[in-house]
Amino acid sequence: MIPRAAPMGATLALCFVTATLPHVVEYPLPRPGAFPHDPAVGRDGIVWYTDQANSYIGRLDPATGAVTDFATPTPVSGPHGIIVAPDGAVWYTANLKGRLGRVDPKTGAITEFVLPAEARDPHTLLSHAGKIWYTVQRSNLYGSLDPVTREARIYPVPTPGAKPYGLVAAPDGSLWMALFGTAAIGRIDPADGALRLFTLPAPAARPRRLVVDAKGIVWYTDYARGQLGRLDPATGHVRDIPSPGGGDSGPYGIAIAPDSRIWYHESRTDALVAFDPSTERSETLAIPTRGAVVRNMSVDSTRERVWLALSGTQRLGMIDLTPAR
Repeated sequence: MIPRAAPMGATLALCFVTATLPHVVEYPLPRPGAFPHDPAVGRDGIVWYTDQANSYIGRLDPATGAVTDFATPTPVSGPHGIIVAPDGAVWYTANLKGRLGRVDPKTGAITEFVLPAEARDPHTLLSHAGKIWYTVQRSNLYGSLDPVTREARIYPVPTPGAKPYGLVAAPDGSLWMALFGTAAIGRIDPADGALRLFTLPAPAARPRRLVVDAKGIVWYTDYARGQLGRLDPATGHVRDIPSPGGGDSGPYGIAIAPDSRIWYHESRTDALVAFDPSTERSETLAIPTRGAVVRNMSVDSTRERVWLALSGTQRLGMIDLTPAR
């Protein structure tokens, strides 16, 4: 049964099926105790990941299954977020040491950039207009780095304890930031770093990760309340969509797949959820190895794949969307 659309502002009643979903392909990682935190995929289809526990940056070739990893120059750096920039360079946050790292994808050589002392725990990052932007969760900051001049800027979030977390670029060039410690989402103007806050109507909401679709709609995982959130920046209207696993399901990593569905993981139920905005139907998919936490996802639009870091299971995961059609 497919539910009828609920009126705007209402809570949605969802139907859950699994018939049209593909399966998750798992890639075991060879390093003992590997703890993949975030994945990132380049235009060539190569997948990079942060091994936070061992302070390595990993490289997976999906065609062969070969895994190569590179030790971070600073020991015990706790690499966290990771991206592949438009020029192919791989960037990561050294969460425990207040640094950003750049990996040359051809040689594996790593260059480190030391951030201002206040930015002691860089978290998530993205590449935008030649700069690397990043969030700093416990320090309540966000900032930018110019790789050419090495100039690093930081900006405070005015709300105490806001915990800047997920970070994503929108089609209009703006940057969006989830404020995990409070019921708000921020829009950053990359021209000057100015921040505009969008307060969510539920005081208990805690947005953790977020994505922006082609229409500029912001989708986010409300980790505390077990909701998928939808924010229309043009109107400020916010809509809650209950996650299949309920209020304690802990929605976390999120991505917009090439099939336009919103994929996210319920960290407390082992379920992946695919929400179709056009039909307002949710489908659930199990990860073969139980106990994984998907903290972040990366999309390979060329090959129509979604990549997952399966934290806690020493694996990466891949959803191939082509068989689903």
